[in-house]
Amino acid sequence: MSTAETLPVVRGKLTAKAPLAPLVWFKSGGPADWLFEPKDAGDLSDFLRDLDPAIPVMALGLGSNLIVRDGGFPGVVVRLGKTFAKVTVEDGQTLSCGGGASGILVSSTARDVGVGGLEFLRSIPGTVGGFVRMNGGAYGREVKDILIDADVVLRSGERRTLSLADLGYTYRHSELPEGAVVIGATFRGRPGEPAVIQAEMDRISASREASQPLRSKTGGSTFKNPDGHKAWQLVDEAGCRGFAVGGAQVSEKHTNFLINTGDATSADIEALGEEVRRRVKNKSGVDLQWEIQRVGKPE
Repeated sequence: MSTAETLPVVRGKLTAKAPLAPLVWFKSGGPADWLFEPKDAGDLSDFLRDLDPAIPVMALGLGSNLIVRDGGFPGVVVRLGKTFAKVTVEDGQTLSCGGGASGILVSSTARDVGVGGLEFLRSIPGTVGGFVRMNGGAYGREVKDILIDADVVLRSGERRTLSLADLGYTYRHSELPEGAVVIGATFRGRPGEPAVIQAEMDRISASREASQPLRSKTGGSTFKNPDGHKAWQLVDEAGCRGFAVGGAQVSEKHTNFLINTGDATSADIEALGEEVRRRVKNKSGVDLQWEIQRVGKPE
């Protein structure tokens, strides 16, 4: 990995050997070679333009839906700060959102100005950049249903605006180029009454609280729902509820969630997921696919 002397000069903050475990929901995993918190979009663009193209780059939002392996990330992790967390109303039904804005902030801003259709973002524990990248969704809605376009900085440093079609969305997947960082997105909703929007957000919040292990160290939904199946049901039918590997366990509350019971390594969590996949395949013949992103190198 490059030394500080060979990295581009930045106006933001650049940290060597930065611990990532405190920044991810699982609270496990090794450090990043470098953590870059850009001052603004220009700082990010210049840095990526001048960075050795061989050095991997990964954007990190709130750290949900992510396993950082115990050997850490061999490259630069980009984390967007408050500069990228603004949400503004462009017109009656359109919101311009920074890549670092949370789903809660976006949905609450929409509610305040009477824009409906974005309530589901209240339930996605991540930032605009993360759920634009993976076509995040819940409660029957997906980002592709509300996205107009996304502003990105490519690995080359080039800034581009990508349309909905450019992103090639499928279930929990986009064609966003490797190393690209989403710095903003434009969403369109529909007219709605704030009180009705709030009631739907309350319903979603209560449903999550009742059914998901939100107070545990977890990574959100672990596996994608296969066509015609619910992942949690397949895991349950394979006898995996409560099953553990080391300090990692399949949640008793929701079997499509893995939890860190206290001292799990990322290797424990990933091994548990792979064993669940094996058991489901043996029981039902279905090949579960990871929804959680796994990055970095083993220890």
